[in-house]
Amino acid sequence: MQFAEWITKTHEQPCHVVYTDFRPTPLQHYLFPQGGDGIHLVVDEKSQFREENFQRAITSLQNAQGQAADDVSGVGSGKQKGGKTNKGKQGSKSDIYKIVKMIMVRNYHPVIVFCFSKRECEGLALQMSKLDFNEPAEKEMVAEVFNNAISSLNEDDRVLPQIENILPLLKHGIGIHHSGLLPILKEVIEILFQEGLLKCLFATETFSIGLNMPARTVVFTSVRKFDGKDFRWVMSGEYIQMSGRAGRRGLDDRGVVILMLDEKMEPAIAKGMVKGEPDVLNSAFHLSYNMILNLMRVETFTPQFMLERSFYQFQTHAEIPKLEAHAEELQAEVAVMRIEDEPAVKRFYDLRTQLDQMSADMTKVLIHPSHSLPFLQPGRFVRVNTGGLNFGWGCVTFFQRKIIKEKGKKSNPRAAEEELKRQGTDGYIVDVLLHCKHADSATLHKLEATSATEGEMAIVPCELSDTSGETMVVPVLLSCIDRISSVRVHMPKDLKSASDCKDMCKRMAEVDKRLKGNIPLLDPIKEMNIKDAEFKMLVQKIGSLEAKLREHKLFGTTEEAELFTSYQCKVEMQTQLKDVQRKIIDAQSAVQLDELKCRKRVLRHLGYTTAEDVITMKGRVACEITSGDELLLTELMFHGVFNDLTTEQTVSLLSCFVFQEKTKNEPPQLQDDLAAPLRIMQESARKIAQTSNECKLQMNEEEYVESFRPELMDVVNAWCRGAKFSQICRMTDVFEGSLIRAFRRLEELLRQMCQAAKAIGNVDLENKFADGSVKIKRDIIFAASLYL
Repeated sequence: MQFAEWITKTHEQPCHVVYTDFRPTPLQHYLFPQGGDGIHLVVDEKSQFREENFQRAITSLQNAQGQAADDVSGVGSGKQKGGKTNKGKQGSKSDIYKIVKMIMVRNYHPVIVFCFSKRECEGLALQMSKLDFNEPAEKEMVAEVFNNAISSLNEDDRVLPQIENILPLLKHGIGIHHSGLLPILKEVIEILFQEGLLKCLFATETFSIGLNMPARTVVFTSVRKFDGKDFRWVMSGEYIQMSGRAGRRGLDDRGVVILMLDEKMEPAIAKGMVKGEPDVLNSAFHLSYNMILNLMRVETFTPQFMLERSFYQFQTHAEIPKLEAHAEELQAEVAVMRIEDEPAVKRFYDLRTQLDQMSADMTKVLIHPSHSLPFLQPGRFVRVNTGGLNFGWGCVTFFQRKIIKEKGKKSNPRAAEEELKRQGTDGYIVDVLLHCKHADSATLHKLEATSATEGEMAIVPCELSDTSGETMVVPVLLSCIDRISSVRVHMPKDLKSASDCKDMCKRMAEVDKRLKGNIPLLDPIKEMNIKDAEFKMLVQKIGSLEAKLREHKLFGTTEEAELFTSYQCKVEMQTQLKDVQRKIIDAQSAVQLDELKCRKRVLRHLGYTTAEDVITMKGRVACEITSGDELLLTELMFHGVFNDLTTEQTVSLLSCFVFQEKTKNEPPQLQDDLAAPLRIMQESARKIAQTSNECKLQMNEEEYVESFRPELMDVVNAWCRGAKFSQICRMTDVFEGSLIRAFRRLEELLRQMCQAAKAIGNVDLENKFADGSVKIKRDIIFAASLYL
């Protein structure tokens, strides 16, 4: 509706919205717990969530995992980063086999199995290779369609490993669909699936977008996915899009969706995923130099005019009434908050806040590896505070460095040392003997994930005298230690037995009792020998603040805690009010206007426009380029970088602008004829980043330079010199489909570079770019689509 309102406002004429929330083919949603022996209906065709079945599935998952969920090592729950259980990968192999076989037996095919990585997609499909879902006549039809499709390829391309390896699977009625496949193979698989010759298709989520190819059943191999930063739960919008492939109108009475579950999930998360709302339509509008320059060329339009009428601006304006109402509520709440003798309380609050901040700064210095590690001997008392939970005092038993090694890569001591320095206190794990207890499910749901094992918190603090607690060795990050004591007790060599841990607990309780809870700390200057002048000044300031705090009339009184908490709530409320008021001011002004001013400043500084906003020759060149970084390409052209390069070198250098995927291999060792222009390009990129920062447009210089990836330079160079596709595939670990996509983008960039050279009348460069386009435009990379 909001999008329709924007169109109505922009064009000043009505826009009619036609929609329906009726689904002709209802869906049934099932859970398949890892290691389980069946599926559990959690949402029926009437969209009713069945809580009992959900709990039964979770119980089945926990039973199948045995004691794995209870094997707590430290404050983690035995899970790896990303929520994958240690047994998940091994278990999923047999699980997917059982699910697909069950689907075929019950005649619930065709089925789409959604995976969240290309390699997993292929790996699971190969596990099904022993199953055969097609009749002999169907196999002949598959072979005929497949052979007719690849007949347009040359002899060498027909025997590519990807083409030869996939045919046996297709004959068995099993398909694969992801962005790494050759485009011609993806189209063949789509045709076979539409014709009912594929009974089981393993696909990534791209198959659910833009293709009208429904199935009877949809299976999710995981309920978590990697979004480029971290593993997270699948969002409701993503789930709706993929699960919507289940159920064919006019063919099935209902669609079936099966979620494979390999870790505990709360009912609220499941309901939000399965019964949630579609994603809200939010504008992804962003400014680019090409857009700004092209708008500046038009007399009747300006970049500001476009910003004011953008959907992004419209959405921001629509939030103003809500923000104003929220601001009024906050103002009313702040107005009724009355604090006795507020000026004195404010002074006390300021002193406490400053002291807390300085104490935190001092702790960072104290626990730095260079200062703290020499004192982390077995038996040393340390205090653990993590995730807002104070675990109190415990005894050090051991510490070690985190193992920094990526899977599939050789260990690099120098790189590991650099990474350790970068991580600082998070690069060390300290084993601490703590008295704590396991968290119940209600508490566990509320706690944050903070531990050395990066899993969910599984324990909570308890008093040394609490008999319901347990004394255990907990691995914690060095950054979780906030105090180091001068007290050190004798520690047994072996703490594996429960009796030894209990003895140590008694010893720690005795020390605490004898010192009346006032555990002495190591003196940072006299005992830890920290000689930094700034640190000594920090210690003096802390001492001065502590003295002022003790002299304050509220210190030590019965009202201290209550008044401090009340004033803290008022300060937080006032901060929220200021944030809302700032958002209102930002929404009332043209959004992204500051960014526009900064970008125009960059353009003037680099000579793309004049002070009067008139486009220069460099600006006209940048107007022609949209498939690559227009500023950097223009700078290279005007600095004559392409003039002295051969056609092959030119095309190889341009490949850095179109390839964005990450590869497992380290950057290639380029020959001098390719390495030299790459260095020039990187230096030009640094200058652009520096200019942007000078013009108040914040840009990370290293990230900007690294965004131009040279991994395909030698590959493109070989292709331009006439290499076969099979040969360049062996030069890189990039998927074949990704290679073809990069080459097609490169060809588009070359055409734009031709137009850019033509705009400034440089015939030699225009011919060079055109020649490069001809050299790469051949064979399977530019094979015609089967749909044409």
